[in-house]
Amino acid sequence: MSGFAFRTGASEGAARLGWFTTPHGTVETPAFMPVGTHASVRGLAMHEVREAGARMILANAYHLYLRPGDEMVRAHGGVHAFARWSGPMLTDSGGYQVFSLARYRKVTETGVEFRNKLDGSLHQYTPERVMQIERNIGADVIMQLDELIEGGSDHRASRKAMERSLRWLERCRMEFDRLSHAGRAPVPHVAATEGSPLFATQHGDDECMAPPQALFPIVQGGTFADLRTASIQGILQSGDWEGLAVGGLSVGEAKEAMYATFDTCAPLLPWDKPRYLMGVGFPDDLLEAVGRGMDLFDCVAPTRMGRHGTVFTPDGKVQVQKSSYRTDRRPLTTECPCPACTHYDRAYLRHLMVTEEPLGPRLLALHNITFLLALMARARAELQRGGFAAWSSEWLARYRAGIRR
Repeated sequence: MSGFAFRTGASEGAARLGWFTTPHGTVETPAFMPVGTHASVRGLAMHEVREAGARMILANAYHLYLRPGDEMVRAHGGVHAFARWSGPMLTDSGGYQVFSLARYRKVTETGVEFRNKLDGSLHQYTPERVMQIERNIGADVIMQLDELIEGGSDHRASRKAMERSLRWLERCRMEFDRLSHAGRAPVPHVAATEGSPLFATQHGDDECMAPPQALFPIVQGGTFADLRTASIQGILQSGDWEGLAVGGLSVGEAKEAMYATFDTCAPLLPWDKPRYLMGVGFPDDLLEAVGRGMDLFDCVAPTRMGRHGTVFTPDGKVQVQKSSYRTDRRPLTTECPCPACTHYDRAYLRHLMVTEEPLGPRLLALHNITFLLALMARARAELQRGGFAAWSSEWLARYRAGIRR
């Protein structure tokens, strides 16, 4: 038994209600996953993230590899114990971070060579090494190493990256399987501080056995339908996966091209597997993606925008620092259960932001993830009762009208 399963319930067109079961619990889909890059959703405590409605979060293998080190995370009992998060978790391989560090990296067929921005040290990031890192970190779902390129890249460059990603997937699969059977390599001895509990790596040979994990491949191919089709065909021919991801979007392409890519991919993806759309997290994009058959989503933008004063409402985005809110006694929205909306008004939230009080960014970041989690909960409810299409159309019209004003 792998500990992983996915089943679907009510559906409406391509949109579907689902349940993704992992060794750390079941996630009802469609679902938004807050991003905890460093095993922490920035500025928020894990209990706040759970109380906001999150049931699955993700961390980033690249960042945890650099600090505190994947072996140190493993020594603490894995990322769940380290972060004090008891629910399902996912780690991104770090392909996007490598992509964003163009000045510091060199991509070859072997993998990626890059310099650590923190200390200038040189690192080799190969499919095999990424599997070792993610197996040490221990999240329920781990991602392959893929090659991500700029949005708007031409067909030739997109095809080259897509085909390399397929070759890297095969190497990831082989190393993943090897670690499943042979176990993880012992880590160098690290003694816990005197008087504190022992590290997990001090508990014997059983610790070397890799925990149950699911490896997700990533569909690539830019905004080219033929390349996305070829990527999915290659992935399905290479193995029976617990789920699949669609990557390489929200990197500068037009929204219409992104939505068209959803339309290309969804009918080709297995109905009985969860579909994870990587790096997409604006409210309108989420509903457009749910309507086209996607299940799991993540994005750093909601918390990042909140920390800088921009929040989501049903009537579009609100910039809290605007002078017009200085005397505004209304909540951000009456339709959100978060502390910012239920305890404070816009005038006070603006005051926190302009005076640079740390409470302000925390409240607004928590608002944005609560807003998206509640939006996905409503989408699930509408799917259950068969009203998703009409509700989604009405919601999007209201939201977009607010943005245009």
